[in-house]
Amino acid sequence: MPGYGYIFSTSNLIYTGMRLARGNSSWTSGADWGTMTDHRPPSMDGGAGTPVGIRARAAAILAHPLTLPVYVPTMLLAFCAGMLIPTLPIYARSFDVSYGVVGLVLAAEALGTLLGDVPAGILFGRLGMRRSMLTGLATLAAAVGLMGFAQNPWQLFVFSFTGGMGMALWNISRHAYLTDATPAYKRGTAIAVFGGINRIGTFLGPAVGGIIAATFDLRAPFWLYAGLAGAALIFPALFARDDISPRSAHRGGVRGHTLHLWRVLHENYRTLTPAGAGQLLAQMVRAARKIVVPLFGADILGLSVQEIGWIVSLSSLVDMSLFPVAGTIMDRVGRKYAIVPCFLIQGIAMALIPFTTGYYTFLAATMLIGFGNGLGSGTMMTLGADLAPKDSMGEFLGVWRLIGDAGQTGAPIAVGGVADLVGLAPATFLMGGVGIAAAGVFLLFVPETLHNTRTQAVSDAST
Repeated sequence: MPGYGYIFSTSNLIYTGMRLARGNSSWTSGADWGTMTDHRPPSMDGGAGTPVGIRARAAAILAHPLTLPVYVPTMLLAFCAGMLIPTLPIYARSFDVSYGVVGLVLAAEALGTLLGDVPAGILFGRLGMRRSMLTGLATLAAAVGLMGFAQNPWQLFVFSFTGGMGMALWNISRHAYLTDATPAYKRGTAIAVFGGINRIGTFLGPAVGGIIAATFDLRAPFWLYAGLAGAALIFPALFARDDISPRSAHRGGVRGHTLHLWRVLHENYRTLTPAGAGQLLAQMVRAARKIVVPLFGADILGLSVQEIGWIVSLSSLVDMSLFPVAGTIMDRVGRKYAIVPCFLIQGIAMALIPFTTGYYTFLAATMLIGFGNGLGSGTMMTLGADLAPKDSMGEFLGVWRLIGDAGQTGAPIAVGGVADLVGLAPATFLMGGVGIAAAGVFLLFVPETLHNTRTQAVSDAST
C-alpha cells in the first residue's frame, strides 16, 4: 500500500500541474468558469511536507472547478482500466483461443468506441454535458460487470464492445467539458494534468489487478471495475454543470446534426487529414503496448500475471511523473516539441522488447515506453481541442476521437494477426515502426498550433 511519502509526492504532482494550468498564483473561480481571478490556494503553514501542508494542497486541488466533475471520476476509471491491463489478455487466453482471437477481444472496447464516436458526438449535442457523462459511465459500468460473467470469448467481445460504446460518450463529453472550461492559452497544461491523472490511476491499477487476479480469480477485477465505475457516477451527477458553454447549438434533430457534421468535415479536411493520420498511428503504438507487454511477458519470458502487473505499474510510474513537464513544453515551447519525442521514443522502445531476456531487461524496455508516453501526456487531446471549431466542438471531437479510436482498435488486431502468422517478436517490431512513423508525420506534415491558441487568447481578451 502507498505510504505517506507516496501520498505527498502524488499530491505534489497534481498540485504543481494545476498551478501551471492556472498560472503561478491565479485560480479559476467556481462561480465564474471563464474569468481568471486571484483565488490563491490556502497558505502552506507548517511546511509542504507536513500534514498541514498536505491538507492545504488537498483543499487547493478540491477547489479546482474540474477536480470533482472530471478529474476524480477519470482517476477512478483509469485505475479500473489499469487493473485489466495484465488480466484481460490472460483472461481471454484462458478460453484456449489463438492470439488472433485475443487481439479481437482486446480490440472490442476500442471498436465499440470507434463505432460510437460519431453517434456520441451527435448525441452529446442533444443531451448536454452532464447527461452525456452520466449515460456513458452507466453503460460502461454495466458492460464491464457482465464481462466478469462471460462464458466464452464471444460473450466477452460483445460485453466489451458495449462498454466501448459507453466510453465513447464519456470520452467526448469530458473532452468537451475540459476544452470549454479552460482558457485556450493554458489548454496544454490543463489537459496534461488530465493525462497525468489518468496515468496515476494506471500506475496503481495493474499491480492491484494482478494481485486480485492471483489471489481470487481472473474475473474478480472486472467486478471491482464495475463497482468503482458505478461510484464514479456520483461526481458528475453532483458537481458537473449541465452546459458550461453558451455556444451549445440546436441543429434540428439527428438529420440536422448529421448534415452539420459533413459540413464540418468539408471545412476542416485540409487540417484533419495530416493530423488525423498522425493521431491514427500514435494511438496504434499506444494501444499496442497493452497487448504486447502482457503476452510477451507471459508467453515468451514466462512471467506471472503478478510480475507483469508490477512491470506495467512501474512503467506507469515513470509515465505519470512527466505530465507537468509535458504541459509546460506544450504551452511554452510548442505542441510538436512534446508530440514528436513522445512517439519517437515509444517506437524505439517497442522495437527493443524482442531483445529482452528476463524480468529486468523487460522492465527497462517498458519503462522507456512509459518515459516516451509521459512526454506526450495530453498531447492528442490538446491538438484536437486546438483544431476544433468553437461552434462545432461536439461533432469535430467525435471525428477526432473516431480517428484515434481506429488506431486503438487496429493495434490489437494487427498484433494478434501478425503474431499468429510469423510470431510475437515481428509484431512488436511492426508496432515500433508505427511509433516512429507517427513521429515523422507530426514533424513533417502537421502545423504547430500553439501560436493559434495565443492569437485566440488575444482576440478573446479584446472582445
